[in-house]
Amino acid sequence: MRIYDLREKEVVNMCNCRILGCVVDLEFDTCTGCIRALIVPGPSKLCGFWGRDSEFVIPWKCVRQIGPDIILVEVDEKEVLVKCQF
Repeated sequence: MRIYDLREKEVVNMCNCRILGCVVDLEFDTCTGCIRALIVPGPSKLCGFWGRDSEFVIPWKCVRQIGPDIILVEVDEKEVLVKCQF
């Protein structure tokens, strides 16, 4: 599977069946080359007009299954929501 293929899949939290969004980036371990986390945009501000100031950084160990259309994860959204550092 290629990174491009991951970007086309929606990420769904199994804890509350909420769609978090689509993968926009990956975090890699530079020593091993393994994926450490999926990066998904966080909730938008003010009905989506003012962009986003946070993102979900979902550890790879929280990925439960990758299907043809979705990626199932099991996370506490408050723990993986991180403020963006611009």
